[in-house]
Amino acid sequence: MTQDVEMKEQQLAPSNPLHSTSPSILQNLKNIAALIEAGAYTREVRTIMRAIRWTIQLRKKLNDSILCSYLNFALMPGCEVHSRLSSYITKEDEQEDMEVDTATSAYQASTKHSFPEIEIYCYLLVLIFLIDQKRYDEAKTCSSAGIARLKNLNRRTVDVLASRLYFYYSLSYELTGDLAEIRGTLLALHRTATLRHDELGQETLLNLLLRNYLQYNLYDQAEKLRSKAPRFEAHSNQQFSRYLFYLGKIRTIQLEYTDAKESLLQAARKAPISALGFRIQCNKWAVIVRLLLGEIPERTVFMQKGMEKALRPYFELTNAVRIGDLELFKTVAEKFASTFSSDRTNNLIVRLRHNVIRTGLRNISISYSRISLTDVAKKLRLDTPNPVADAESIVSKAIRDGAIDATLDHANGWMISKETGDIYSTNEPQIAFNSRIAFCLNMHNEAVRALRFPPNSHKEKESAEKRRERQQQEQELAKHIAEEDDDEF
Repeated sequence: MTQDVEMKEQQLAPSNPLHSTSPSILQNLKNIAALIEAGAYTREVRTIMRAIRWTIQLRKKLNDSILCSYLNFALMPGCEVHSRLSSYITKEDEQEDMEVDTATSAYQASTKHSFPEIEIYCYLLVLIFLIDQKRYDEAKTCSSAGIARLKNLNRRTVDVLASRLYFYYSLSYELTGDLAEIRGTLLALHRTATLRHDELGQETLLNLLLRNYLQYNLYDQAEKLRSKAPRFEAHSNQQFSRYLFYLGKIRTIQLEYTDAKESLLQAARKAPISALGFRIQCNKWAVIVRLLLGEIPERTVFMQKGMEKALRPYFELTNAVRIGDLELFKTVAEKFASTFSSDRTNNLIVRLRHNVIRTGLRNISISYSRISLTDVAKKLRLDTPNPVADAESIVSKAIRDGAIDATLDHANGWMISKETGDIYSTNEPQIAFNSRIAFCLNMHNEAVRALRFPPNSHKEKESAEKRRERQQQEQELAKHIAEEDDDEF
């Protein structure tokens, strides 16, 4: 008899998938609300950050009925916020909603709060749902209402939720192509966050403003904002990675290639492993910057897992620059013109033409002790009206800049190369070792600064039970830090 009952339950379960999945998701959302309330009551920001990470894991499982039930659970039905957020949710089956609400109605009376954190979280949850459903116009309206509500709140426990709301607010406008409309609002929010000493909000809003300016190629304004923005220690690794990426792009446009290379490579190293698209963009710009510096990136850069196809155009471009073949460079630039245009690296590709010519000239100076300028023009494949005069100008500039060690015989039209000396008799090996040692020391210093120490560990001797609790908390914290990789990227 028991087996028959179990068989009937197994047969009935697939017939109503909503009831088999919705209660668990709804219960998780209730647990998240309890977590946010606990964090707001104890003023523990990390608890609220944990709730946000938990939400990111559940975002793909949300639907209209679950959100409707959760709003009825978290907010007072009939209030302004409840009515506004409910208007974005389509009620597919009111009967099922009533069943879920009836099951939780006895518990609702004790869960109604005046915590603004819960209210902002409801805005954030509905906004994420609308963006995932590609309802961008409704997402814009919802995010604007959430931002208007945030302006009246000045609580440190709201700052974490506010930073996420800022991000999705900007994303909703970017997806509809109206990013320029909110620039003034973002500047006002950044000013407010600065006055309230909301450092996480300042980080997020500064990155959003830099992205806003760079989207419309306003590099000078972006640099002015960046240089005048308050400086403080980074609170979010993801936001710091974004800041380094934007800084690298600004430095590249300003021809400060050395600083740009350092910023872009650091951004790629600090980015989470799961943020594949972001790391691809960092590597694309880093490859271009290294080529502009006269360096040739290693093959391993283009063979990273998951990046081979995306970096293929830049690999062929690097090969053309390495060979110094101007004709091959033009072919690659025309072949992948659409890719370079979408990546916004067209202007940098144009700058590389001079580096291709210099690389070819360097190869010629190494191969020939003396060569006529006519042959130099032919080997460089200069397609200009007067190639010999252009070749002479290019050679003279390369000699002046120290790119090649040669002399120019103008009377006979020769380029005479000097013998290459022993590199170990120069200071270049010392400079290379010094840069490597400095990099290792900086990495060590950053690792030491990132260490977490338990409070009063040198004063009190903890018991075995307290030690077990501390170790368990440290394991949970390490797990949550690892889960942060999927939080913002």
